[in-house]
Amino acid sequence: MIEFTVPGQPVPKGRPKFARRGKGVVAYTPAKTAAYETLVQHAAAAAMGDRLPTSRPVRLVVTLALQVPASWSKKRQAMAIAGAIRATKKPDADNVLKGLKDGCNGIVWKDDAQVVSIELAKAYGATPAASVAVFELEGEAA
Repeated sequence: MIEFTVPGQPVPKGRPKFARRGKGVVAYTPAKTAAYETLVQHAAAAAMGDRLPTSRPVRLVVTLALQVPASWSKKRQAMAIAGAIRATKKPDADNVLKGLKDGCNGIVWKDDAQVVSIELAKAYGATPAASVAVFELEGEAA
């Protein structure tokens, strides 16, 4: 099992951008997405230490702690952190998951296609972060 935490507000995976370069068009990843994936890579690499990426199927457990809006009253902020107010606003949990999985490619696993089971939750938290736990599963990869 590997566990690590990516500090800061979870960032959803941005759609690729396109730009003209001479007579052609190139696709690139938005800067905010690239920066977050780099942060994920550093956290994952620190957790992995000297271990090599697994080639086995894996189960992924992700908990997203989102920043409580500063514009909310102290009472409303406390209710959000206690779980009485659910985090139904952006970012979408599945879009954050994409960035986390891409950041782990080649570090925790060889390819994110190895993720065969996902448990994903998002809530407001006192400290924004993404907590990730990766479990190798029994059985052979296809």
